[in-house]
Amino acid sequence: MKGLALKLISAVIVLILLFALAPFGTVPAGHRGVKTTFGSPSNEVLSEGIHFRFPLAQKINLVNVSIQKGEGEGDAASRDLQIVHTRVALNYHVKPEGAVSVFRDLGNEPGERMIIPSVQEAVKAVTARFTAEELIAKRTDVRDQIVAQLRERLARHAIVVDEFSIVNFNFSKSFNEAIEAKTTAEQLKLKAERDLLRIEVEARQRVAQARAEAESLAIQRQQVTPELIRLREMENQRLAIEKWDGKLPNVSGGAVPFINVK
Repeated sequence: MKGLALKLISAVIVLILLFALAPFGTVPAGHRGVKTTFGSPSNEVLSEGIHFRFPLAQKINLVNVSIQKGEGEGDAASRDLQIVHTRVALNYHVKPEGAVSVFRDLGNEPGERMIIPSVQEAVKAVTARFTAEELIAKRTDVRDQIVAQLRERLARHAIVVDEFSIVNFNFSKSFNEAIEAKTTAEQLKLKAERDLLRIEVEARQRVAQARAEAESLAIQRQQVTPELIRLREMENQRLAIEKWDGKLPNVSGGAVPFINVK
């Protein structure tokens, strides 16, 4: 009995040591593992799942390879020396096969050591190619050029750019006021041009109407002949006879008018 008890105690101690020393490590979904032996990383990338390690001597370090989002903002100068405050958003992920490189070269901190400085540099470099007004009007071109620079720079460190967007451009108060004044002036100019066009069209319409009326009167005058005048007089006399009731007008007072009968 005493020997059996010792065996049970020994087994329990071994189990406790196994759990305490943890000879197995787990790599969860969305990550890759980098095994280090006394701090030295191996070149093998551990996939998701359970992996063996030597307790105390080896450690499994996790590298996030899922899509991550980062936002940042900073100031830059445009080509016409306007100060531009830019806010951007970036989605990126670490290449699974590049997990060892990210762990070894970037200290497993790609966001702080590579993403942020790369975005700042790309934004400043591209912003300097455009004037402040062009940054607004050609926003898509600006974004595409920034993305191209980022992808080229980050690809060397096993980082992939998934999405990039310019959240907002902000300029100085004086520049915003100048843009607003220019926009107002352009709107007033367009309104004046539309009013002038409307006036010209209405004037042409009045001229055309007057010309048509004049031509109509001229045609009517050409159609008036002595025969037409005589016909109209006969029609008027006929209408007067039809309306006459057969009674002569009564005259009261005064002298009887003299009628010269030949």
